[in-house]
Amino acid sequence: MDLEQLAALRTPEGSAALDAAARVAGGDPLAAAAALRSAGLPAGLAAAALTQAELRRRAVGKFGPAAAGMFLTRPGLEQATRRVVADRRAARLRAAGVGTLADLGCGLGADALAAARAGIRVYGVEADPVTAAMAAANAEAAGLAELFTVECGDATAFDVTRVEAVFCDPARRRAGTGRRVFDPNAYAPPWDFVTGLAERVPYTVVKVAPGLDHALIPAGAEAEWVSVDGDLVEAALWCGALAEVPRRATVLREKVSGAGAAPVRQLTGSGAEAAPVGPTRRFLYDPDPAVVRAHLVAELAGTLGGNLADPSIAYLYADQARPTPYARCLELTDVLPFSLKRLRALLRERRVGRVEILKRGSALEPERLRRDLRLAGDDSTSVVLTRVAGAPTVLLGRPVPA
Repeated sequence: MDLEQLAALRTPEGSAALDAAARVAGGDPLAAAAALRSAGLPAGLAAAALTQAELRRRAVGKFGPAAAGMFLTRPGLEQATRRVVADRRAARLRAAGVGTLADLGCGLGADALAAARAGIRVYGVEADPVTAAMAAANAEAAGLAELFTVECGDATAFDVTRVEAVFCDPARRRAGTGRRVFDPNAYAPPWDFVTGLAERVPYTVVKVAPGLDHALIPAGAEAEWVSVDGDLVEAALWCGALAEVPRRATVLREKVSGAGAAPVRQLTGSGAEAAPVGPTRRFLYDPDPAVVRAHLVAELAGTLGGNLADPSIAYLYADQARPTPYARCLELTDVLPFSLKRLRALLRERRVGRVEILKRGSALEPERLRRDLRLAGDDSTSVVLTRVAGAPTVLLGRPVPA
C-alpha cells in the first residue's frame, strides 16, 4: 500500500471496490481477484481493495464492527491494541482528569481513537507517511477527526508541553522485515526516550511487550499486565500521577453471554511476595497469565487459601473450590509420579478417549504425549504435566464450573 493507492481507495470508485472486495473476500484469493477484474476494476485497485478486505476480516476480532470501515496494514494490525483494552485505558486516563493527549507513534490509531471516544483531544504522531494517512482516515471514518489529528513526523521531536498526558507504544518490529525486536534499546522510539517521558509529562503511559523484564520497570511506575479471555495481550507502564500500585493484573472478558459485558477484574500487589509452598491438595488452580506475569501468584494464593507444590511452578493447590476470575480450577482425582506406561494403563482402564493436556515445568510436548497415550474410550479427563517438589508429576482431574 502506498499513498496513491490509499487515495484511490478513498474515492467513490475505491469505495465501490472495497464493497465488492468485502463480498468475495475470505475464499480463494485468485478467484476473488478474477471476480473483481471481471467486474471491470483495474488490477491495481482490485488488489488494494482485496488486501484491505482481508485485513478488515482479521481485524474484527480486535476492533469489532468498526473494522469494516478502517484502513489497515498487516504490521499495524498485529501491533494495534484490542478495542476492549484501548477503551479501558482511555477511561482510566479520562477518570484521572486528562483532557489532552499525545500519542507518540500512533500507528493506525487504535489507542488514539479510544481516547477520542472518551472525550480526550488527541495529537497523533506517526513516522510512516502511509500509516499516518491511514490513521487520519480512520479518525474521519469514526467521526472523530475533530478530536484526533495526525501529523507525520518524528515522535521524539514532538513538543510534549502542549499536552497533559502522553501515550507511547514503541514499535517492536523491524521496519521492512517485520521481525520482532526483543531488545528495548532497539525499539522505535528508543527505550531511553520512552522511559524519559515520565520525567517530562505528569501523566505518561507506555505500552510494552508482555514479556518485559521486571528489571526494566522504572522506579515508581505501575506495571500492568492485561489478558483478554485468558490470552495475555499486553503490558503497560503507568507513570507519574497515574501510578497507583506497584503491580496490577487486569482480566477482561469479551466472550460474555447475556446482554451486558462482565466487569473488569483487577488483582494488585507488590509483585515481590512469595507464595507458601506445601503439598498438593484436592483442587488445583491454574492462574491467569496476567497474574503470573505480574508476579501476583502469592496475592492470589492468599485469596484462595492456597499454596504452591513447587516453588518454581505457578500452580496453586487448595482444599476448597472458590470462585475466582483470576484462575481456572480443577478437582484432582490422581497425583502420580510421571510414567508414560502407568499413565497409559490408567487411562485405558478408565476408558478415557479424550484428554485436555495442561503443562507447567514440563518439557514434554502435549501433542506427542497425546499420540503416545493411544487413547480409546468414551470418557474424558484433564491431564496436568508439572513438577511437585522438583519431581516430574502427572495430575488427573476435571474442570470445576466457573
